[in-house]
Amino acid sequence: MIQDLIERKLQAAFNPIHLDVQNESYMHNVPPGSESHFKVVVVSEQFEDKKLIARHRAINAALSDELENHIHALSIHAYTQLEWQQVSGAVPESPKCAGGGK
Repeated sequence: MIQDLIERKLQAAFNPIHLDVQNESYMHNVPPGSESHFKVVVVSEQFEDKKLIARHRAINAALSDELENHIHALSIHAYTQLEWQQVSGAVPESPKCAGGGK
């Protein structure tokens, strides 16, 4: 499963304090059981002193094969431990699908 692979790769790359990988494909106009749209929440000490764009690039690099071959959309929420505490673990909802019948 793609979701399991994403979890393993992010765990290995970032040794996160918190990791949440959600398959949001059901929210889109794709066949049932698809694994093409994901939201990831990664809280890692590795993000200290890194701008948001650098965090996103690092996650994209860790998942480069999946992004090239399997994932259509990836919503990234990358936090330091302090930022995660400040948002109290609240992650923004993903937007509704704008394409197709959902």
